[in-house]
Amino acid sequence: MSDEKSLNFLEEIIEKDLADGKYTSIVTRFPPEPNGYLHMGHATSICLNFGLSKKYPGYTNLRFDDTNPVTEDTEYVESIKEDIKWLGFEWKHERYASDYFEELYQYAITLIKKGLAYVDDISSEEMATLKGSPTEPGKDSPFRNRTVEENLELFAQMRNGDFPDGARTLRAKINMSHPNMLMRDPILYRIKHAHHHRTGDKWCIYPMYDFAHGQSDSIENITHSICTLEFVPHRELYDWFIEKLEIYPSHQYEFARRNLSYTVMSKRKLLQLVNDKHVNGWDDPRMPTISGMRRRGFTPASIRKFCETVGIAKRENVVDFSLLEFCLREDLNNTALRAMAVLDPLKLVITNYEDGKTEELTSENGPDEAYGQRSIPFSKELWIEREDFMEEPAKKWFRLAPGAMVRLKSAYIVRCDHFIKDENGQVIELQCTYFPESKSGSDTSGLQTKAVIHWVSAPHAAIAEVRLYDRLFKVENPSSEEGDFKDYINADSLQVVNAFIEPSLKNATLQNRYQFLRKGYFCLDKDSTENKLVFNRTVTLKDAWAKEIKK
Repeated sequence: MSDEKSLNFLEEIIEKDLADGKYTSIVTRFPPEPNGYLHMGHATSICLNFGLSKKYPGYTNLRFDDTNPVTEDTEYVESIKEDIKWLGFEWKHERYASDYFEELYQYAITLIKKGLAYVDDISSEEMATLKGSPTEPGKDSPFRNRTVEENLELFAQMRNGDFPDGARTLRAKINMSHPNMLMRDPILYRIKHAHHHRTGDKWCIYPMYDFAHGQSDSIENITHSICTLEFVPHRELYDWFIEKLEIYPSHQYEFARRNLSYTVMSKRKLLQLVNDKHVNGWDDPRMPTISGMRRRGFTPASIRKFCETVGIAKRENVVDFSLLEFCLREDLNNTALRAMAVLDPLKLVITNYEDGKTEELTSENGPDEAYGQRSIPFSKELWIEREDFMEEPAKKWFRLAPGAMVRLKSAYIVRCDHFIKDENGQVIELQCTYFPESKSGSDTSGLQTKAVIHWVSAPHAAIAEVRLYDRLFKVENPSSEEGDFKDYINADSLQVVNAFIEPSLKNATLQNRYQFLRKGYFCLDKDSTENKLVFNRTVTLKDAWAKEIKK
């Protein structure tokens, strides 16, 4: 089916299963809990599960693990669906663990009837005390040997709402001395009198993840249940339930999660950032959430390429954020529209250009001819970047300085003759001469320059708010540092400037991405209004990862 050298370990397993006739097609699933927004760790899992069922015969289900009504909400359900579709994937069936609440309840009754589950009255604190440690066996609950009949009656009463929260639990009866502590009579059901976002108040007992997960896989005939490495200890319990219930034998496989440098990818920590107002919501462009990435201007293709490049393995590590930016630059370089914007403006006046005159020049609208050209107004007064002028030029300085010449992008060559300073000694205006015969595309001047700079016509420029985003944290792995991870937040992760932009950008759309020449890649933000344009810097032009990728 494939070049065996390029297969990851999961693809090897699937190809063997198909070749051996174990399955004729595969079924995978992506099972998020709807208690927050998806982040880049989820993107890896999405690309993996949906990618496998694209590569091999079969399909992928989207199943929401909605077994904890206290933390879950339909807002998160909708955001998760939007993120998956935006990444370019479609699920065959949309399912919810809550779809199976009745079946799961019946599975629990089956275990009780087999003498493999019991209702326990002890508190969570007592339970923790009796559980033992990795080196010491646990102790049986005093309620472990209740009769089947008593357990059935009590479990029915739990369902009927006869007991308050925390009064009783249903536990599996396995082995309190088991070396795997998850096998020491784990909880199957707990009492929660809470409104569920789908089932309302129909249920007041809810299955634990470990009981709902494998059985939901079985109900859906999932052939390859793919989890991250922290679920390795859970696999034994996963298999125990399936064996004892004698149901469809789904099997769990684990791969290593990939953490990104200079950020955190824990829902709990991301929620702290949101609640403590360190960021402006879940879709803040500094957040590693998929919605934040989308708002910042990342493309689905770049994220899919990143996940493919990183691959999957059985050992966790931290992936440099620069690799994600490298994948993004590669995509945007081939797809982004081109435009000019001046972020730190300095006035340039062409003294020998006619007052009130405007020329309509043309420039490339994208990375190749297929994008066509756009019209750009040119006039006597321009804005250029302050960094493109140096009063006392350094060695090998090729941009503007007294007596120096540069080419204005898609326009003319100009020479700086004079400059004007304000009362604080800051340069506020350059006075330049232009050479009419040096027009781009029809240059007959014979003049040579070593630099091309961008510009915007001052009378025609629009003003936009530009948000310059950087790493959210100052350290590579904030979760591993001493103290509170929030102590390492980068205070300069967002800078806001007012920029002059060329008039074509007044027609910018949320769907398009733009390369502001020489400044980076940008996108229009949803905060934009008819009277105020807002652009986010997606990524700078500097490609620090190019050499690393080629090694």
